[in-house]
Amino acid sequence: MHILITGGAGFIGSHVVRHFLKSYPAYTITNLDALTYAGNLANLMDVDALPNYRFVKGDINDGDFLQRLFRESRFDGVIHLAAESHVDRSISNPTEFVVTNVLGTVNLLNAARACWQSDFEGKRFYHISTDEVYGSLGREGLFTEQTAYDPHSPYSASKASSDHFVRAYHDTYNLPVVISNCSNNYGSFQFPEKLIPLFINNIVHNKPLPVYGKGENIRDWLWVVDHAQAIDVIYHQGSNGETYNIGGHNEWSNIDLIRLLCRIMDTKLGRAAGESEKLVTYVTDRAGHDLRYAIDSSKLQRELGWVPSISFEKGLELTVDWYLTNAEWLQNVTSGEYQHYYKEMYGAR
Repeated sequence: MHILITGGAGFIGSHVVRHFLKSYPAYTITNLDALTYAGNLANLMDVDALPNYRFVKGDINDGDFLQRLFRESRFDGVIHLAAESHVDRSISNPTEFVVTNVLGTVNLLNAARACWQSDFEGKRFYHISTDEVYGSLGREGLFTEQTAYDPHSPYSASKASSDHFVRAYHDTYNLPVVISNCSNNYGSFQFPEKLIPLFINNIVHNKPLPVYGKGENIRDWLWVVDHAQAIDVIYHQGSNGETYNIGGHNEWSNIDLIRLLCRIMDTKLGRAAGESEKLVTYVTDRAGHDLRYAIDSSKLQRELGWVPSISFEKGLELTVDWYLTNAEWLQNVTSGEYQHYYKEMYGAR
């Protein structure tokens, strides 16, 4: 089997590439990535010499390129992770999110359809999405696969649109597709614009920890290794045309998560208890900031047998250990461009 994984040099994508390479040595895995700011081939140094791995630098916004790539490679499947994914960046530049997340997805759908030409036996187009398409929950309830879409940011609107296009290609052309919507991921190799690696880095360097509003927003957290395993299960066992929610069963308010992270960091760095928490700085809340996300992944558990393997407390400690051990990786990705962006978004120096 020959599988194309888009965005495979990014955070989640690199874990999926690694998982498939090691779990299925008879598969050929092609990693397609444009290597924008969050794409980093250093994320895959441990597997880049494997004989069943190939990297292709390319952009899903180039439809002609994708058509050629599919004709030459004859992929059996696509696992589509390439996306602009940071909400703050979508507020600053929504058009970029429309182009990549919507038009880029349609380009991939067109290339797969043209390559497979209605001979869909053994083929699969797997689209990775987010729980943010569902909007915001109150203090009670969970997102299910039947929850109506209600996106509140340019990012979530672009992902909602791409989900609709994937379903439309299934309904119109019978393209064999599956979709999954996941909660917040955390773990190794995550670009430090996201909360956990950002705050780990700031705590190490005694920089402020910018918390939106009062830190009351609640998210469900999913360890990225568990997510990669869920993607494996859905790719191989999921039913065409179906959607599966993937959650970590770990709801935390931002401020409680940050306090837990500060306690872990104080222990790891040999600091006095409470020292890192002094760095917390409350900043103006983000526009359109959803209060709470929480995933009901019982369908995935019931039909395909997947459950998270680790508690958030244990996963967070493993994540902290990785970033402290790999300080050079973190230093290399915090480029000048990132620092400029960080100052613009958070007013930090």
